[in-house]
Amino acid sequence: MQRFAKRQNRLYLYRTRLFFDGSSLLENEMKRRKIQMMLPVFAGLTLLSACGQNDEAGPVSDSAGVELANGLTVKEQIEARQAQLKKMGKAFKAISDQLKASNPDLAQIQAAAAVVPIEAADMVDWFPEGTGPDSGVETEALPVIWEDKADFNDKVKAMQDAAAKLETVAQGGDVTAVAAAFQNTGGTCKACHDKYRLDD
Repeated sequence: MQRFAKRQNRLYLYRTRLFFDGSSLLENEMKRRKIQMMLPVFAGLTLLSACGQNDEAGPVSDSAGVELANGLTVKEQIEARQAQLKKMGKAFKAISDQLKASNPDLAQIQAAAAVVPIEAADMVDWFPEGTGPDSGVETEALPVIWEDKADFNDKVKAMQDAAAKLETVAQGGDVTAVAAAFQNTGGTCKACHDKYRLDD
């Protein structure tokens, strides 16, 4: 009987709180649902900010000093590739950080969005024959890049087109449109990484 009375008392307190504080509970529920709806977008932003992470060069091998047709050694080419990816990654992160901010700085977004198309302009040339893992220089670029170069080049082109559109949208000043274009660019990066990059 005493246990039943305690239960009834808790139920009364809950109903009283619901009556007097119903608006707060409703607001909290709406906020929770809004955050849940935005999770896929933020997941895309996180993915894209990682798009330009290093294609780390590791231990130097005998093949590292072999000169390629472009005049660079294998090691130099992989390091150059790394440098470009770092620049792109920095730009993507800047955009991602601003889009996640409560008051995004449009000028920073526009500046970063302008960097990516420039840095990615000749991306297909970053992967000449001989700069894969068979070179002995550690790289996250998988051999399938050179086994299916046409598809790889198509995916690079898709990323370049998406990055160019992102820059155009950013210059328009609509942050919501920028977020959508940014997520689309992230999708093109993922499509390439899923097939052609070694998983971390």
